[in-house]
Amino acid sequence: MDDVDAVQAQIARNMLQSGDWVIAHLDGVPYLEKSPLIYWLIALSFRLFGVHDWAARIPVALGAVLLAWVTSRYARWAFGARAGLYAGLAVGTCAGLFLFTRIQIPDVLLTLTVCLAFWSFQRAIDPEEPHGRRWAALLAASLGIGLMLKALIAVVAPLGGIFVYLLVTRQLFSRSLWQRLYVVSGLLVFLAIAAPWHVVATLRMPPYFHFSMHSGPGEYHGFFWFYFINEHVLRFLNLRYPRDYNTVPRFAFWWLHLVWLFPWSVYFPAAARLGYQAEDRAGRTRLLALCWTGFLMVFFTFSTTQEYYSMPIYPALALLLGCAMAGENAWLRAGTRVLGGIAAAAALAIAVILYLVRGLPTPGDISHALQQHPEAYTLSLGHMGDLTLQSFAYLRGPLVLAGLAFLLGALAAWMLRGSRAYLAMAVMMVLFLHAARLALVTFDPYLASRPLAEALLRAPAGRLILNGQYYSFSSVFFYTNRSALLLNGRVNNLEYGSYAPGSPDVFINDAQFVTLWSGAEHFYVLTDGDEVAHLAGLVDRSQLHLVAESGGKLLFSNHP
Repeated sequence: MDDVDAVQAQIARNMLQSGDWVIAHLDGVPYLEKSPLIYWLIALSFRLFGVHDWAARIPVALGAVLLAWVTSRYARWAFGARAGLYAGLAVGTCAGLFLFTRIQIPDVLLTLTVCLAFWSFQRAIDPEEPHGRRWAALLAASLGIGLMLKALIAVVAPLGGIFVYLLVTRQLFSRSLWQRLYVVSGLLVFLAIAAPWHVVATLRMPPYFHFSMHSGPGEYHGFFWFYFINEHVLRFLNLRYPRDYNTVPRFAFWWLHLVWLFPWSVYFPAAARLGYQAEDRAGRTRLLALCWTGFLMVFFTFSTTQEYYSMPIYPALALLLGCAMAGENAWLRAGTRVLGGIAAAAALAIAVILYLVRGLPTPGDISHALQQHPEAYTLSLGHMGDLTLQSFAYLRGPLVLAGLAFLLGALAAWMLRGSRAYLAMAVMMVLFLHAARLALVTFDPYLASRPLAEALLRAPAGRLILNGQYYSFSSVFFYTNRSALLLNGRVNNLEYGSYAPGSPDVFINDAQFVTLWSGAEHFYVLTDGDEVAHLAGLVDRSQLHLVAESGGKLLFSNHP
């Protein structure tokens, strides 16, 4: 898809082709925002399997599988085999994990390292653990790898949760506990993993150290300032420039976990009634999961937040849910009945929608039936607001499958109990998530630009111009593997790097566009449909020769 999805994959390809594995580049411009490990993993996948969209997704897909497996093993160690099974199901089939692994963001891999860090900590300090030093080393390695995936939050989240746990259990100043963590050797492991890239990147992009707390247009202070000060400190304070992100309202950030952990979130009341005293392994694990969750949620409550920022608490909540579901009580039975009611209501709502759209035509692709809300697109799920009743006419197949999934879930909730009901709910989610995947296929022309990229590959040779920022058509870069000029595109993610010494001059203004478009050289321009009027105001409409159209986006040529 366009936006961050294709950006991540193209950065990895650029690294593979250029041999520069230190500084990421987009359209030749240094891209200094993120840690590089996700790019390295995608590039390795490209090296093994070739440059394909499916190959780019292998690291994130494997990360999701490993997260479910590690969560299951953690719960099995702490609570027993049944809890391990249910915890693995809870994290592996919840709605949030599916939603936030459709795009190439490293958060599922970050979540894996956070989960490993907490389990390693608990194993390292367990007096009965015969291999404590190995687990202490794994804790340090998890922190180092996490830092290379998502920067400082990968260290802050585990260490913050561990600090709260030690404070609550009055072990913060326990000498024997700190000895079991092998802090000095762990620090060496951490630095061996995380330090080299940070040092080399700082040296590659001077000035080396700048500590200004002001962020504004046209300023360039090197890699260190942007990566640590602007991207971490100022983002946390909501002072980062450019402000190409949004924040979820605090209340919604908390309650949406009922959606992200659906359907298993109906068992939260049962989990709340568990014991949280650190009297045995199970109690210590539940208390640690509570500290883990509480610290991260409070941390982001005072920061800027996206919907997926809290993904690292999914394993902690899954541990509590798995532990609760392994028992048998009235709260679990009530949760199953509530889930049955939700599934029945969802099936009924889908039936009503299918009835209402039964005669609606579906001309072209789904973009014709959507209403754009660009102000919401800085949120991860901002496009959900584009849906209209007519758009559901394009989704009849996925809706039927989703309705059948919820009907199965409702019947199972009313007819089955205990483990059989839980397994039936897992099947319901597998079917529902498959329906969601089919819906994403229908949305592809709207969320991606692959048809335009293919038209460009078939067209005669010519230079490419994007009307707007790189992210709007990033999948074109991936599917064509070519560079472009960016018309009024010196904004957002590429703005800072564009001022770095040696950065290519790929940004043009309206006057430069008119000069290029009116010349003898062959050019193509990609634009959103809403921006065609702007182009027509710069050059004569007869000079815009339509080459292809898809998903509300158009490709024009300056020559027939």
